[in-house]
Amino acid sequence: MMKQGVIEAEGEVTEALPNTMFRVKIEAGKLPNVNEDTIVLCHLSGKMRIHYVRILPGDKVKIEITPYDLTRGRITYRLK
Repeated sequence: MMKQGVIEAEGEVTEALPNTMFRVKIEAGKLPNVNEDTIVLCHLSGKMRIHYVRILPGDKVKIEITPYDLTRGRITYRLK
């Protein structure tokens, strides 16, 4: 269930950082008012940490971004 006011997008993990942080590349046109490819700094959601879901560079993921800061997000799902 998506929270109210949250932007949901799909992207590809480009870099794995310490403390379950990742850089995710989102294609142009996926975010409102953004016309070029965007890199978003994301962290894992709580359920993904609990279930030890492994995220590697190159994985396609679904992320949630707040409209207040379009440079940070939360990874909610790893696409198959």
